[in-house]
Amino acid sequence: MPTESEKLFERALRVMPGGVNSPVRAFRAVGGTPVFFARGAGPYVWDEDGHRYLDYVGAWGPSILGHAHPSIVEAVHRAAALGLGFGAPTRAEVELAERIVTLFPSIDQVRLVNSGTEATLVALRLARGATGRDRIVKFEGAYHGHPDSLLVKAGSSALTFGLPDSPGVPKVLAELTTVLSYNDIPGIEAYFSRMGSEIAAVIVEPVSGNMNCVPPIPGFLETLRGLCSAHGAVLIFDEVMTGFRVGLAGAQGHYGIDPDLTTLGKVIGGGLPVGAVGGRRALMEQLAPEGPVFHAGTFSGNPVAVAAGLAALDEISRTGFYERLAALTIRLTEGLRARARAAGIPFATVAVGGMFGIFFTTHTSLHRFEEVRSCDTERFRRFFHAMLKRGFYFAPSAFEAGFMSAAHTESDVDATVEAAGAVFREIG
Repeated sequence: MPTESEKLFERALRVMPGGVNSPVRAFRAVGGTPVFFARGAGPYVWDEDGHRYLDYVGAWGPSILGHAHPSIVEAVHRAAALGLGFGAPTRAEVELAERIVTLFPSIDQVRLVNSGTEATLVALRLARGATGRDRIVKFEGAYHGHPDSLLVKAGSSALTFGLPDSPGVPKVLAELTTVLSYNDIPGIEAYFSRMGSEIAAVIVEPVSGNMNCVPPIPGFLETLRGLCSAHGAVLIFDEVMTGFRVGLAGAQGHYGIDPDLTTLGKVIGGGLPVGAVGGRRALMEQLAPEGPVFHAGTFSGNPVAVAAGLAALDEISRTGFYERLAALTIRLTEGLRARARAAGIPFATVAVGGMFGIFFTTHTSLHRFEEVRSCDTERFRRFFHAMLKRGFYFAPSAFEAGFMSAAHTESDVDATVEAAGAVFREIG
């Protein structure tokens, strides 16, 4: 007898490419039928068959308070009752912008948009417009949404120009993007010495969350800051994932590095679609209508989404919030690592604030994409399905970060570790 998820997926395959609206949802990396969710509450989600799962995906990061948090739901109800959108300024969008500017020392002004992808698109256009240069530098294994300039793979070596990573991306545009190795300080220094005068911007996830969770090595972000300043390039921190996730001032506050531009999303929408780009006043004033760099959006600053974001920021600003979140994340990763070691399975973990990574690998620490790529994806696939069967939902890919929420408890984490111990013995 097929499950409700299987029946829905069969229907979806007829009317949506791959049966999904975002590729990772299709479970291609782990096999099997994707789970169709019906509802969520706190740290739990329920599928269409009524099965409950302890959730470590959290809508890919936004659900830092858990699902359907009462304060956010109430704020959404209040805002929706007043109107779903006006295409005009509102008090709430000013208040959200003021909160972001107050919390991020590197941000003087902010432009609200509708997604992380739109935020990075605006940031790149702004950097190019402000510098009069065209070349962008990004890092292998990073994902910054799907603007054409960023859907680029590395060439035959780390210092060659980029090639299109998707049909539909013009080759001439991809050639203006250079892909370097994350955490490779000598590589970025060598590239700037050759091409520094042509670089409009360097865009980086200060903690990489799209080749699993890989933090910067000491000196990497500092080197980027110094090189961009010396060569007149714009340093863009993509904090769509890390912003308000690893700390109240994002990864830049955690590591003490101020970028020129910051892109935000996920948590600032409280679970609804919101993005933002912010930075120094001199740069932000290049945006229309103040300056010549164009950007517009009917739904930018949508009052319902902004209300959800403000409610989320109120909750996460409470004293001790991030200390508890980080402690839970460490409790999970250390517990998993200990159980894997006891089962004789090569395994590594990373924890940064409320983000974490798990890796089936002999590496004790991972710094670059090629190290992550060498991990045992088949063993991860078996782990994923065995945990899913037991009611624990991890990201359906070995190359995605995991997320803790404030709704998780120590008992939830301990139950996860206990179940993982049995799985490790099963797949060992």
